[in-house]
Amino acid sequence: MTIRIEKVDLPGIGVRNDLVTESGNRLGVVSFRDGERVLAIYDADDPDACRYSIPITEDEAEALADMFGASVAITRLTKLSDETDGLYTEKIKLGGDSPFAGKTLGDTKMRTRTHVSIVALLRDRKVIPSPTPAEPLVAGDIIVAVGTRNGLDAAMRLIDHGPA
Repeated sequence: MTIRIEKVDLPGIGVRNDLVTESGNRLGVVSFRDGERVLAIYDADDPDACRYSIPITEDEAEALADMFGASVAITRLTKLSDETDGLYTEKIKLGGDSPFAGKTLGDTKMRTRTHVSIVALLRDRKVIPSPTPAEPLVAGDIIVAVGTRNGLDAAMRLIDHGPA
């Protein structure tokens, strides 16, 4: 399926970007020149007739982008795991009592110790893709890891209890 996004310049107002769904519905974001934004759902029969509009703040727009970004990233990883025998994706929560809370990702030596790759961190509704070893770990982080079942089990034990 081809994703169709249409951009409409609104002279003196701003710009409107529409996502045209597979079913023909239109979801738009109007970005005004003053920085304000509105989410809009348009009539399928008339792309200029707005059925619903919701003003959103910059923080709300960022939270929505983060929400969609995290959801899409996890879905893609899960699909990859579903298509590959022996490869799994796991979300591991870093508890406040973990020996790695307040340390860096590199301090875990996750790949060396478990043969598991950390592909993202989820923190405060934000995705940190491909985190570097210098990335600090914060209690409550969700570590998105890819590996074998045995490796992921070892990764969970490592995060919870430290190296054996």
